[in-house]
Amino acid sequence: MLWVFFAALTVAALTSVFWPLLRTPRGPSRSAIEVAFYKAQVAEIERDAARGLVAKHDAEGAKAEAARRLIMASETPGPGAADASPAKARAAIAVAVLFVPALAIGLYSSIGHPGLPDLPLTARMAQPAAKLDIMAAIGKVEAHLAESPNDARGYAILAPIYMRLGRYEDAAKAYAAMLRLEGETEERLSLYGEALVAAAQGDVTAEAKKAFESAKAKDPAAPRPRFYLGLAAAEAGDKAGAKKIWTELLEQSPPDAPYAPALREKLAALDGAPAPAALPGPEQNPALAANIKAMAGPEQAQAIKGMVDRLAAKLAENGQDVEGWLRLVRAYAVLHESEKARSAVVDAKRNLADDATASARIDALARELGLEG
Repeated sequence: MLWVFFAALTVAALTSVFWPLLRTPRGPSRSAIEVAFYKAQVAEIERDAARGLVAKHDAEGAKAEAARRLIMASETPGPGAADASPAKARAAIAVAVLFVPALAIGLYSSIGHPGLPDLPLTARMAQPAAKLDIMAAIGKVEAHLAESPNDARGYAILAPIYMRLGRYEDAAKAYAAMLRLEGETEERLSLYGEALVAAAQGDVTAEAKKAFESAKAKDPAAPRPRFYLGLAAAEAGDKAGAKKIWTELLEQSPPDAPYAPALREKLAALDGAPAPAALPGPEQNPALAANIKAMAGPEQAQAIKGMVDRLAAKLAENGQDVEGWLRLVRAYAVLHESEKARSAVVDAKRNLADDATASARIDALARELGLEG
């Protein structure tokens, strides 16, 4: 009886698959990737406007243009399939009817498990469907780009998703591809530089600085490249230059700009006032911090954990970075991983044994966080 049921299912499946071969195609399908691209573009514009990175009227204009293109993409049919030959269609059906059931029965007999219990609905619903959906979507776009590596729309969809997932090196590669395929704009250059900074655990690398300098040349008033150029100056020891850049940016920004508090903290740190310590990586930078805060709980935790793990790996290669050790110890404490925090203190003191001042700073932080003993 079971095999009769399987045979009926096979006939039904073959009918549903090959019935279209006997019919005249009704018409072409829509270009789904264009629709997805413009939807992602509208969402990105809204996020930048909410963070104060673009002026309101500019954001509205950009959204209107993206929305217009979205409507056009949604209404434009894709290329239709060529008409199938009726003779070829009948031949394909005959072959399938003869060989597909035999092949299916043979495979199921060798690798199938007829006695395997079913997966209850409640168990299936308990799986993280949203995460599976987004990973499946990423996989589809990545597969599309593997076949069409010059499709800039695919990179534009993936890059911000990679950033939200903490895959900063992949994001940087995606933004680099957008620059190569679509040319340089302030936004693309800034996003590329920002991804490089995130991948470097908050350090403005030479390549990132070059990107921000080019972005500033495109739009001297854009806040993002100016902030990171100030950070690059501070990292190079040019406190006067950093202070000048950040002071001008703060004076020219709206009082409620989302990055204003971070600017004030940076300026206070330059003047010698203590600034709140932060988790490693993007949380030290306002635009990236907004991305982290916008994540859902599980995604946010995964992104933060990824940043902490990458900082630990970086310190394993270069143990002389006292600022990195301080960030790592505090990060473990914030994440309530006391044993890892204590272990980091021990590792830091071992690597910094020849630097009395650095060791004293590690000891002071350990006392502050209650990690002694």
